[in-house]
Amino acid sequence: MSMIDHPFTERRRRHDRRSDAASRKLNAVDWIAMLLLIAGGLNWGLIGLMQIDLIGTLFGEMSIAARLVYLAIGVSGLYAIYTCMRLSASSDYATN
Repeated sequence: MSMIDHPFTERRRRHDRRSDAASRKLNAVDWIAMLLLIAGGLNWGLIGLMQIDLIGTLFGEMSIAARLVYLAIGVSGLYAIYTCMRLSASSDYATN
């Protein structure tokens, strides 16, 4: 007697421990990068709307401190790309 494959056979998946909510929590570096990206986004919004450079105003126009803040925002953007790729890879694994 041959086995009949029913089209409505339910296939259960085992729970993947790597896709738990604990692995998706933000760590301290994630939070710092997020805050710097928010500051950079608000600064660019102010530049676009009112031509006010808030970081330049707070730290001095192209001073060392302002340049360091701009550098930190740029590095945060690169880190955000890495974080998006990391989260995308973990969510792809969880759905497959």
